[in-house]
Amino acid sequence: MNSTDVSGESTTASPAVKPGEWKLEVIALPVSDVDRAKEFYASLGWRLDIDFEPYEGVRAVQFTPPGSGCSIAFGEGLITAEPGSVQRLEMAVYDIDAAREELIGRGVEVSELFHLDGGPVPGPDPERRSYQTYATFSDPDGNGWLLQEIKERLPGR
Repeated sequence: MNSTDVSGESTTASPAVKPGEWKLEVIALPVSDVDRAKEFYASLGWRLDIDFEPYEGVRAVQFTPPGSGCSIAFGEGLITAEPGSVQRLEMAVYDIDAAREELIGRGVEVSELFHLDGGPVPGPDPERRSYQTYATFSDPDGNGWLLQEIKERLPGR
């Protein structure tokens, strides 16, 4: 079951980590059923990077969202956290309406859009400012994802 970049997509190597840099590479997710989680993340259109068993009792599956420099990994023998215990995994998207519709089209239950104004308020940010409009979804185990619309990055980012 050894594989790397089994998606068939061509990939461009990321620049090497430079001295002094710290790059978040992979976030481990606790899941109860590896094959069900693999099917779910594949259904999102994320690239399958690996699915391998380096030794008995350990299986690692890794996916990378489109355009992301950070991947997720799950499997057997990788993490001791309870399935569904990881929350608020933030995904930056340029067009939250399009991202939400794409997820719904792929069979994912996604919340309505909301913004913060002393607490969650239904609907997008009235001024459609970056970092202000959100939607949520969960994987089959309940690990929670937060979509955040960012059209323009803050200075220095």
